[in-house]
Amino acid sequence: MTFTAPDSLSEQIAQHLAERIIRGELKERERIQELKVTQSLNVSRGSVREALLILQRRHLIDILPRRGAQVAELTPHKVQSLYALVLELYGLLVRAVAQGWKRDADLDPLREIRRRLAQSLDRDDIEAFLTGAFTAMRATYPFANNPYLQETVENLLPAISRTYYLSLARRQGEMARFLATFDVLLEAVQARDVERAHHVLLAYGMGNCKLVLAALAER
Repeated sequence: MTFTAPDSLSEQIAQHLAERIIRGELKERERIQELKVTQSLNVSRGSVREALLILQRRHLIDILPRRGAQVAELTPHKVQSLYALVLELYGLLVRAVAQGWKRDADLDPLREIRRRLAQSLDRDDIEAFLTGAFTAMRATYPFANNPYLQETVENLLPAISRTYYLSLARRQGEMARFLATFDVLLEAVQARDVERAHHVLLAYGMGNCKLVLAALAER
């Protein structure tokens, strides 16, 4: 495998390993050996070490003294803690959109994402739908104009993605519910009703958390 720009080499290695962790190809507590990654990807050991630090910052691996890197364990406490934080951050983003849009056209990118989500629902394409859901969240960044908030959310997204894939089989009927929730959120944003938007977002997020916890309990 060959990695090229625009992302740094370490970032590309981190993304490659993150995708394997998110999809469950690398299991919980499985060791990630620097030398093995270096040889399989034909990259430098220094780049791999930097990639592992990126993955640690994104809560996908733990780096333990004298034991090296291993895939982080998912526990009910970690899942509940993750969702509690992420929902508060999402709430800040929704507030920024509701308070920050000036012209109706400012909301057109969200409407276009909604259209693509509906297409994914029609195709019954769960993975494309999940990608679209994260795209919708990222479309709120310009309204917040807060680099610290954006960086924090981005560092948590791989961990959230991992929980989504864990409960992927349970999400067949969830796409329609998400789309309905998205419509309500758009209505609340257009009305600048921050309280309603936050309430809807929180209810949906807690429902997602329950799906993940149920999937954990069945392993």
